[in-house]
Amino acid sequence: MAVPQLICALLLLIIFVSSIANLVFVIALVDATRIFRLARSVSLNVVVTDYMEVARLRGEGLFWLVAVELLPNVRAPLVAEFGLRFCFVFLTISSLSFLGLGLQPPLADWGSMVRENASLISFGDLTPLIPAAAIGVLAIAVNFVADWFLAQRR
Repeated sequence: MAVPQLICALLLLIIFVSSIANLVFVIALVDATRIFRLARSVSLNVVVTDYMEVARLRGEGLFWLVAVELLPNVRAPLVAEFGLRFCFVFLTISSLSFLGLGLQPPLADWGSMVRENASLISFGDLTPLIPAAAIGVLAIAVNFVADWFLAQRR
């Protein structure tokens, strides 16, 4: 986690061939540590509560403990983290495509659209800002949906 996410993804994609499967694998590998760390820390706080101890003393099985006692109480931080991670992953894919290591040319991506039209900014054309604005709108929309989901579950 000491190496920045984009630099680590760049190094791994330079080593491996840039394909969709490798892109998914590299981003999952880079982001997994952050998600595991959050899930573990939230779960450790819930596991030591009294209601988990009561459920253990009642003789409930592991599936019951996880599905009924643990997951409903860790849902909110994990959904919020999903909203943030989705945005960071999307920005990482767009950044890698802008640098030429993301999705390859037959496939369309907003990062590669910005790269292809970047020279037009010097002429006063605002065309590269359209895919960049779409990236921003998507990030805001995903966070609104995650917040809406959290508000519905209360």
